[in-house]
Amino acid sequence: MIRLSAVVLGLPLVPSLAHAADWTVTPTVRLRESYTDNVNLAPAERAQSELSTEIAPGIAITANAGQRLQLALSYGLHKVIYQRRAERINHQLDASGHAQVLPDWLYFDARASISRQNISGFGPRLVDPVQVTANSDTVHAHSASPYLHHYFRGLATATLRYDMQRVASGRLLSVRSDAARLQLVGDNGGRGWNWELNLDRHHIDDSALAPVTMTNAALTLSYPLKPQLGVFATGGREKKDYHASSSQPEGQYWSAGANWTPSPRTRVAASYGRRYFGKTYKLDAAYRMRSMLWTLNYDEDITTMHAQFFRVSPAGLGDFLYQLWETKIPDPQKRLQSVKAFLLISQLLGSDGNVNFFSHRYYLQKSLRLASVYSGTRGALAFNASRLDRTAQTSSAVDSILTGPDELTLEDRTRQSAFQAAWNWQLSARAGVTVGASHSRAKSLTTRRQDRNSVVSVQWSHRLRSGIDLDVNLRHSRHASNAGGSYRENGLGAGLTVAF
Repeated sequence: MIRLSAVVLGLPLVPSLAHAADWTVTPTVRLRESYTDNVNLAPAERAQSELSTEIAPGIAITANAGQRLQLALSYGLHKVIYQRRAERINHQLDASGHAQVLPDWLYFDARASISRQNISGFGPRLVDPVQVTANSDTVHAHSASPYLHHYFRGLATATLRYDMQRVASGRLLSVRSDAARLQLVGDNGGRGWNWELNLDRHHIDDSALAPVTMTNAALTLSYPLKPQLGVFATGGREKKDYHASSSQPEGQYWSAGANWTPSPRTRVAASYGRRYFGKTYKLDAAYRMRSMLWTLNYDEDITTMHAQFFRVSPAGLGDFLYQLWETKIPDPQKRLQSVKAFLLISQLLGSDGNVNFFSHRYYLQKSLRLASVYSGTRGALAFNASRLDRTAQTSSAVDSILTGPDELTLEDRTRQSAFQAAWNWQLSARAGVTVGASHSRAKSLTTRRQDRNSVVSVQWSHRLRSGIDLDVNLRHSRHASNAGGSYRENGLGAGLTVAF
């Protein structure tokens, strides 16, 4: 059953805002014929070719009432009819909403998604909805977050938030997460010392584990040395009661760093500290020119698979292109679709090329990402390079249903790296060509298994008339592994999308 309610739960509370909002409802239908010479992503001796027809009715809904109400929902029912195998039906949902219920006091955020995800970074990678592989499953995720937010003049800005999250994938996953957070940011009038207090209590109920409670309390002091340069220091205590395989996951921690903003186009924030698992580093940097944006991010933290589904990616390429293409594509809905389509081709192997593999374990995750996008009068170029290291903090036994008993140590320590690039050229006001290439590597540092994936794609798109778009795409993908199972796949497809 598909639940859209996670996004629209708050709307009945604010009927006046719903009526005042600028609503856009766009029904769509997409038809696609495709051929692949290896639909099951198997080695050459077991590869199976397949012709398929895809029928995907959908709907896109947006609502905007300024800061009071924002809603974006995209849903599609995806039916694939094969020539030689049973048909399949998939659901795809991407929805988010924000509502101001009581001005300056009560707010509500919600998100929901249904998507097909790769189970492991090792093995076949799903890059097209017609492909069939055991290394993928459908993930349902939704969250709802009411919160109080108020500015107390001369004292602080206070935010009290409750965050409910649910992630499920058939018999493989079922996780419920509830968190309460209090944040107080001091009011220093914009001058001199300032302070910030954060209190956090997080309860996680995973069907494969005993319930886990995590608490955190932290105080941050900051001081502006110059208008463009500020320093800060944080001290706190955290406790996590999951059963760690090494040191007890609790203790005092600290960090110190600086924020540097030499111009409106440049920002750098960096910090160094120590937690119970060792030294920690963090970096967030961006440089923006008239037609180009660079971002560099590094982070270290204890995380889980389900938490990564709700992770908010650093603002960057998509936001930059959306603003930059305002004069080129005045229609906001069409502009958003164009940005998503371009980034989708540039990110064939995932948002950063790395797989958020299914697991019930807790991990120390270290992530590094460098990304850039350039947009000219007729073309755009984007690339992304990333590395993701994960070290398990809990026993591998809980993942036996996911990896099998023979591969329990495969994901104890992993390193994934990826490079992605895309180039778009606008042939005319109605037609364009986009070329995308992705390469990724997944390596187990415990078993020495190493898998490589590469995809090259070319897509030609043409607007036949208002609301009717035609696209033709050609794809070549490769998978190589020192554990066997290497394959190659070629695909060709032509699709017609009609928006009513």
